[in-house]
Amino acid sequence: MSEITRVLPAGASPVEDAAVRVPRTGVFSNEDWWSVWIGLLVIVVAWALFASGSSLKWLAVAPAKWTTLSEVGHGIVAHLPNYLALFATFALLFGTGLAVLGHSLSRFLRGFLILFVASLVIFTASAWTQASHYNLEAPLLALASGLLVSNLVKLPEWFQSALRVEFYIKVGIVLLGATLPLTLLVWAGPVAVGQATIVSLATFFTIFFAGKALGLDKRFAAVLGVGGAVCGVSASIAAGGAVRAKREHASMAITLVVVWAIVMIFVLPFASRALGLSTAVAGAWIGTSEFADAAGIAAAQAYGDAARHAGGAIAGAPDAAVQAFTLMKVVGRDIWIGIWAFTLAWVAATRWSRDDGVQAKADVREIWARFPKFVIGFVLASALVTWIASHYSLADYRKIVTPDLVAPISTLRTWAFTFCFLSIGLTTRLRSLTAIGWRPFLAFTIGVAVNVVVGYLLSVHVFADYWNGLGG
Repeated sequence: MSEITRVLPAGASPVEDAAVRVPRTGVFSNEDWWSVWIGLLVIVVAWALFASGSSLKWLAVAPAKWTTLSEVGHGIVAHLPNYLALFATFALLFGTGLAVLGHSLSRFLRGFLILFVASLVIFTASAWTQASHYNLEAPLLALASGLLVSNLVKLPEWFQSALRVEFYIKVGIVLLGATLPLTLLVWAGPVAVGQATIVSLATFFTIFFAGKALGLDKRFAAVLGVGGAVCGVSASIAAGGAVRAKREHASMAITLVVVWAIVMIFVLPFASRALGLSTAVAGAWIGTSEFADAAGIAAAQAYGDAARHAGGAIAGAPDAAVQAFTLMKVVGRDIWIGIWAFTLAWVAATRWSRDDGVQAKADVREIWARFPKFVIGFVLASALVTWIASHYSLADYRKIVTPDLVAPISTLRTWAFTFCFLSIGLTTRLRSLTAIGWRPFLAFTIGVAVNVVVGYLLSVHVFADYWNGLGG
């Protein structure tokens, strides 16, 4: 999972921030559960409107393609009530969850208004008819804009309250479930889990033993290994807590994860296109080789958008890139966070020396505490849409269900992803790299190389038929 929320704001420790948000029990106790309820609520409302002969399309508004600035102004004015309603809806949904979790609602709303307007500007820029020619896709544009601002301007502390990266991405992934029939998960899930298992084990042990060979503490090496092997920031935090690593070790691992995740947003789509990969195979490779959900979705969506505008030059359906990525990363790799947390907690408690005298508790409850709850929402959303689709033929599903039910949900998902991508850029400080040191960087980079190569071989050669079947 990608928990890059407030990862590197100046003067703040990502581990300290994570420590404040210790997993609690209860179905309204953390952002994971709230992302499930928000996503499912949106889908149920969309379904109720669809069943009554209406649609959520009025609310799920997005800028249309434009050529001149006058067209932009006309489109904004014409749909201003829609945009105001959309802002109010998102503010109500996210704000309610954060208020219940103890965050300042006033600070969030002030910051979210700015985030929403900035996202609208980015959305509009990406809708330019020439945007695809210059690769100005919304995810990459949002990320680049955020990085530029955050590394040139000091953002006010109150604005940080709106940069809820993991909250936005988790809601987006639950909404993504509405576009993936459950039969697709059943069919491709075992392949994704098998491929993820190979890559997770190979990457972890590569980083772990490389780190030990370079003289790193075994706990630090384990945190680095899990960060590269599973799902990035949240994995680093979970592993750090499981083995009782030093706070600065988890912080360094988080920094490396974020930096390499951002690099791969640009490298993997470029390499996929240079190698002539289909959208589904490219999505599987990205899902195997990326280090964060948000960054991976940005890369997969960018490749899918490129295919949409390539006029057949890239094989496969455009949506297959995000679908394959989701199956590979969310269904496949993300489940490993609980497994690694439990395993390392047991190893640290029973085999590794404990200088602080605190024994890490290896308990089956640890797996549930670390399990990404939004995956449950993703599966439930997929199951609901699968049930709805079962009442229609394939032709009617594409003609009726897709435009009136699935398409509006997809638009809201894209808004959530854009909030996320922009927040990643706005919370990333490139100058923090100077504090890492060359040994952790080298150990993690060796793991990156293994991750990318093994992921390529599995996606392009071993399981290519499965992924290409997904892409139609």
